[in-house]
Amino acid sequence: MTSSPTHHGAEPASGTPAAPGPLSGVVIADFSRVLAGPYATMLLADMGATVIKVESPTGDDTRNWIPPQRDGVSTYYLSVNRNKHSVVLDLTAEDDLATAHSIIDRADVFVENFRPGGLRRFGLDAESVAARWPHLIHTSITGFGAAGGASLPGYDLLAQGVSGFMSITGDPDRDPQRAGVALFDVITGLHAAVGILGALMERRSSGQGQHVALDLFSSALSGLVNQTTGYAAAGNVPQRMGNDHPSLYPYGPFPTADKDLIISVGNDAQFQRLVTTLGVPDLAQDGRFATVADRNHHREELRPLLVQALSRECAEHWHQRLQGVGVPCAPILQIDEGVRYAESLGLEPIVQVGQGEDTVPLIKHPVAYSRTPATYAKKPPALGADQRSVLDWLKTTPPKAGRTAATAPPVSTPPTLETP
Repeated sequence: MTSSPTHHGAEPASGTPAAPGPLSGVVIADFSRVLAGPYATMLLADMGATVIKVESPTGDDTRNWIPPQRDGVSTYYLSVNRNKHSVVLDLTAEDDLATAHSIIDRADVFVENFRPGGLRRFGLDAESVAARWPHLIHTSITGFGAAGGASLPGYDLLAQGVSGFMSITGDPDRDPQRAGVALFDVITGLHAAVGILGALMERRSSGQGQHVALDLFSSALSGLVNQTTGYAAAGNVPQRMGNDHPSLYPYGPFPTADKDLIISVGNDAQFQRLVTTLGVPDLAQDGRFATVADRNHHREELRPLLVQALSRECAEHWHQRLQGVGVPCAPILQIDEGVRYAESLGLEPIVQVGQGEDTVPLIKHPVAYSRTPATYAKKPPALGADQRSVLDWLKTTPPKAGRTAATAPPVSTPPTLETP
């Protein structure tokens, strides 16, 4: 494979080059926008891939999703676009389309989330891509697939609704509820990253690329795991249960003397430790509550007994006591409190992304590598910030092996893309 640039080639302020990641040398042409695609490509960029973010003249929609903002930049955009290089191309303009094709010439992976058929007029539909770039991993993300759902818009909230997720979220006597985050966009992004990695691994033996297709709806049904499988395998149709779990009890928030505490009992031994610590050990011997199945069947009888015991002390008292004996429990925190709690556990959730004093605080990559850790060399780029460096790179870097069209003149050492 032709050597390729990486955003880690530019030296940070210290003058020490960033360590290569596990995907160093992989080039990704990222034509996706909003959340699912950009989240996937950011994770891959964190691992060392060179990601060229191709945007329309108006830019990624999320650049305008304000509030909140930092220094006038949407934090929604910031959350999924670090370690990328932004170029602006109008695919309806002949020269810009040629540049887009040149970027893909040099890529290992092409990611897009256009509606099915939307890229055909630009020669970037699945069939055209497979014919022109047989080495390429072409990753398409849609809302509802390329068949009967091809014309449906791919918004996360729609997938939350039709997948059944909202029907099982919220109190049983109130309206269905959405998640507080674009849950299935995130899950689809994770699935896309896994799919791309799998296709890259397969290409090592076959030398061939392939089309990796994902849709929010399928990711939602997969992400509902036990709930959708309960229907598929047993015909069970779950209903809203508020904060209760359909298969475990006690498993959810319970009131104490001051505020709620989450208690998550997953087996009989944990239940015995719970009731012993609460001062009601006889409940573990009560035939109504002795096993997981018994507690599920008699949960309405068990709940007031637990609430009465918990009411004698505050949530923090019980949190410390129950944690001390190995009963899973946790307070309900706000986002700021959750981040501080992660810091107190030594998880270091916030990283400074960028170089020198030109950095922005973001949430860290979720995977810890012992030898090739994620790096944070480049903050999310302004629209078109890397136009010059990408165009210069195209002039001196040959296409990837496997392209069937004419190749550019070879060069001995392709330059790195520079961080502006």
